[in-house]
Amino acid sequence: MEIHFRIIGILLIVLALMHVGFPSYFKWKEELPKLSMMNREMMYYHSFFIALTLLLMGLMLLLYTEQLLHESLGRGICFGLALFWSLRLFIQFFGYSSKLWKGKKFETIVHVIFSLFWLYLSGTFSCAFYFHSSI
Repeated sequence: MEIHFRIIGILLIVLALMHVGFPSYFKWKEELPKLSMMNREMMYYHSFFIALTLLLMGLMLLLYTEQLLHESLGRGICFGLALFWSLRLFIQFFGYSSKLWKGKKFETIVHVIFSLFWLYLSGTFSCAFYFHSSI
């Protein structure tokens, strides 16, 4: 399980860093001025805090693997992470419209990759919670 936490930690840090390119990739300079100031600023700041959360999750998994896996507080944290990533997996299929990716090669590949990634995270944290060694 330790190796999975370390892999996930690295991948979450990479995902956090990918957020730096979001404004350019999603053409926020052209798209966001159409929104109200409140919605525009929410996009910027919520994206920043999502990236920060991903970075901190990744660092926690890399730096505190043993505590997460072998201490009682770790079981609660793993439960929370399992719930968080399971909800993210649910949103992947029932929140986002399939019109965003169906019939588009690149978008379909990204959809499949991230669906598998959210499944990996959900499964890993669920197993860590369920099979926690100190329980």
